[in-house]
Amino acid sequence: MAFENKQRVAPGTIALVGSGEYLPVMNEVDTYLLKTVAGVQPAHVALLPTASGKERMGPKSWNDLGFNHFTQLGVADVRPTQIIDHESANDPKQVALLEGIDFFYFSGGDPQYTVETLRDTLAWKSIKDAYERGAVLAGCSAGAMMLGGHTISIRQVMMGKSANLVNALGIIPQLIIFPHFDRMAGFLTQKLFQHILHTIPSENTVIGIDEETVLVRIALDIEGSGQDRWRVMGRQTVSVFGGDGSKRVFKGGEEVLL
Repeated sequence: MAFENKQRVAPGTIALVGSGEYLPVMNEVDTYLLKTVAGVQPAHVALLPTASGKERMGPKSWNDLGFNHFTQLGVADVRPTQIIDHESANDPKQVALLEGIDFFYFSGGDPQYTVETLRDTLAWKSIKDAYERGAVLAGCSAGAMMLGGHTISIRQVMMGKSANLVNALGIIPQLIIFPHFDRMAGFLTQKLFQHILHTIPSENTVIGIDEETVLVRIALDIEGSGQDRWRVMGRQTVSVFGGDGSKRVFKGGEEVLL
């Protein structure tokens, strides 16, 4: 994907982060993402702590971390938002902060709360319109999950409930994303994970992203195939589970069509 910002009309880059938003381990990835739009210094970054909207100090904590992170990377325009519930997602003052943004970063928390908060709001319309004109969408943990076709509550599965699919925001509708994937083995048995996989329609692809690891879309519709090219960045791996039950594992620097 070109690093120039010359009247781009194609959708922007997507970054799905397993964990580690705003930490030094993400400096290389975020610098790369900034270069896909205006470049580092001229970029306009919006911080969206929406997923932590139910936590008393969550939004402030994420905004402070994000502001320091991108400022240290050299970004001159970093805008912390307070889009943390349905009301604020329709607040003209908050929506105005999204004008001219070319890099949106969604930090972690509750994925389904994020979906319910943003769906059919002025904020989400502004974000989606900007993305379709070339802005970056980066989401960590819950922020990554909500960009897919569906979300699944791991906690419900662990409590013995069904692995119900819940519609997400569908920016990448063919994918279902599991962040913190390397940690899942510590609290989710292989039997339960297979149960989850069997509930997912065959047209969907399950993506497991390890901590401090990012799956970045770098090119669209390769050779008219309808598949996009993605690259693994970071220190661990990404696991791809097909509808036929297959599993592929990709290390940093490796690429996959999805």
